[in-house]
Amino acid sequence: MLLKLLDRLEETLIMFLIGASTLIIFVAVAHRYLASASIPGIQDWLLTLNFGWAQELCIIMFVWMAKFGAAYGVRTGIHVGVDVFINSLQSRMRARFVVFGLLAGAAFTGTIGTLGAHFVWENGLGYALMSAVGSPGDYFEGPTTPDLEWPTWIVYSAIPLGSYLMCFRFLQVMVSFLRTGELPTHEHGHVDGIEPDGVPVDANPYNMDDDLHPADIKHHAGKGDGK
Repeated sequence: MLLKLLDRLEETLIMFLIGASTLIIFVAVAHRYLASASIPGIQDWLLTLNFGWAQELCIIMFVWMAKFGAAYGVRTGIHVGVDVFINSLQSRMRARFVVFGLLAGAAFTGTIGTLGAHFVWENGLGYALMSAVGSPGDYFEGPTTPDLEWPTWIVYSAIPLGSYLMCFRFLQVMVSFLRTGELPTHEHGHVDGIEPDGVPVDANPYNMDDDLHPADIKHHAGKGDGK
């Protein structure tokens, strides 16, 4: 139940960041061009609107989207990997290399998450929490972003949060692999919700007029051999 909730939260956050950043960029670009056009009444109104913060906000959203998208990629198996050598090994040796790779990924992302958490704490999170409960003491208040004037520790929080989530996904995939012997896979040409039309059994989808396509030759060879 908790894993499904985490999956849904992860997917919802990524979809929101993609959709919102795309909309903000579109509105900011449209505003820039329309405000430069000599349209009576509308131009004066558009010039009163300030979208100077749009670029900074979209950069922040893309950073968060990249960090959580990387964790989503580990869970669904959409990261590109060169596994020709690994897949050529015997099953037991391949399993050892796979587990080692997953553990290495978890160790790396866990280290990045820990270093990122320390950086965020020293960059203003400690000051914000201590100020909320009492005296901030000697904690550094931290800088703010140029346009939005947000505390930068909020922006940099994507590093520990996304890295720790990615570390958890590596461990989750490793446990699943040890239980089932399978890794998550994703067909890059597949689109969720769209099922490909079935191809008749006796049809050759690779058919070409010159019959020079390698798969087409294999198809005819198979028919000639009675396979």
